[in-house]
Amino acid sequence: MFLYILALVVLYYVYRWISEMPRVPDKGNKYVYITGCDTGFGNLLARHLDQLGFRVIAGCYSEKGEEDLKKSCSERLTATHLDVASKDSVAKVAAFIKDIVGARGLWAVVNNAGVAVPSAPCDWLTIDDYTSMLNVNLNGVIAVTLSVLPLIKKAKGRVVNVASVFGRVSPTGGPYTVSKYGVEAFNDSLRINMQMFGVKVLCIEPGFFKTNVTNSDLHSKTVIALWERLPQEVKDDYGPDYLNNSLKLLKNEVEKMSDGDLMKVVSCMEHAVSAVRPRTRYSAGWDAKFFWLPLSYMPTWLFDYIMKPRL
Repeated sequence: MFLYILALVVLYYVYRWISEMPRVPDKGNKYVYITGCDTGFGNLLARHLDQLGFRVIAGCYSEKGEEDLKKSCSERLTATHLDVASKDSVAKVAAFIKDIVGARGLWAVVNNAGVAVPSAPCDWLTIDDYTSMLNVNLNGVIAVTLSVLPLIKKAKGRVVNVASVFGRVSPTGGPYTVSKYGVEAFNDSLRINMQMFGVKVLCIEPGFFKTNVTNSDLHSKTVIALWERLPQEVKDDYGPDYLNNSLKLLKNEVEKMSDGDLMKVVSCMEHAVSAVRPRTRYSAGWDAKFFWLPLSYMPTWLFDYIMKPRL
């Protein structure tokens, strides 16, 4: 009986592998809009899709990001300034894209832009701390998508949303997990809404990778700044050793957990954009597949026990 089950599992994965291999034709006439292309996943994806022949529209926050991409890519790539937290910036880029793509529409938008600070225990933060991140990680995703959705419907294209394993589980305080849960919810509702128009809505859920999101130096500086502004009574609640123990955890554990192979995520993004039959969800990274996602299905009491702070 075990061998029959094993054979069925193997056949399923072989069938899935074969069915997912075909790629869409006519890449040279397909436009892909990517946000957050200065560094990390977005930057690598822009370069990768450009090499594959897609016409990439790369949204960069900085002039340096724009210039670096232009120098390293072909003339097919267009780099433009984009601040996803600014309504005017989002609208300006959407109008620019409409002029470029014309009647063919926009093949795909990849909502990759995001930030990870400030992240800290909830009672260290203010509503402004939450708002600043939500404006990028969640409202930015929604704003960018809605700004080009008519163009994607015209092309019967794709919306690719980069969430996180922290859109499935919430082991830390602060707005990051809140924003990623929101992306998951927006992704699911949009996917159902767009079925009747032939638009595919897909979600990438990376684990820990070496990007600015897991940069321990950046997080450490933020944690120190947040600690220093806390009232003394809150510091007393956490005790004198909490800050140092937290910084050690960030330096030692987060860096060890983070995978340096960003192509594991970029390959998922590329497949979502270019495959004839893309997956609805992509779990990128071994930690995502074998720890965080299984953990999301665990009973609450077990999740709480495993994630209980041991500082």
